[in-house]
Amino acid sequence: MENIIITVVLVTLGYFFGRRAENKHIKQLIEREAVMNALPAMASRIPPSDGKYDQILVSGSVVIANDYFKSFVAGLRNLFGGKISTYETLLDRARREAVLRMKDQAKALGAEAIFNVKYESSNISGQYSKKLPILEVHAYGTALKKQPY
Repeated sequence: MENIIITVVLVTLGYFFGRRAENKHIKQLIEREAVMNALPAMASRIPPSDGKYDQILVSGSVVIANDYFKSFVAGLRNLFGGKISTYETLLDRARREAVLRMKDQAKALGAEAIFNVKYESSNISGQYSKKLPILEVHAYGTALKKQPY
């Protein structure tokens, strides 16, 4: 009985605090993306040929964890199969944050654009927690900075 009460309390706390933190993070992402949209990031492998640029490797990474409620719901969904949308939102937030961090680094270097953008993700929850997914997403690309001459 005690285990059931602890589980219910953790799931309830996970729902309220996890939802609050996720909504806050999404609002921050939207605000930061509106500012950083002026710095284009593209997957194209061919750099623009309209001038001479210095090319600088830039990257951004983030480690993000899911809350107990979403993990509980995903566990239930795993029993029946199908799309696990709770993990999709986690991965979406992580990708967006990694790109913004990459853009922050490029902007600090004075870059005008980022090309050849790639993503890598890994599940690192095995080391820390068997129940909560902890993801690392790494975004990297080549920043282009106009040469002064």
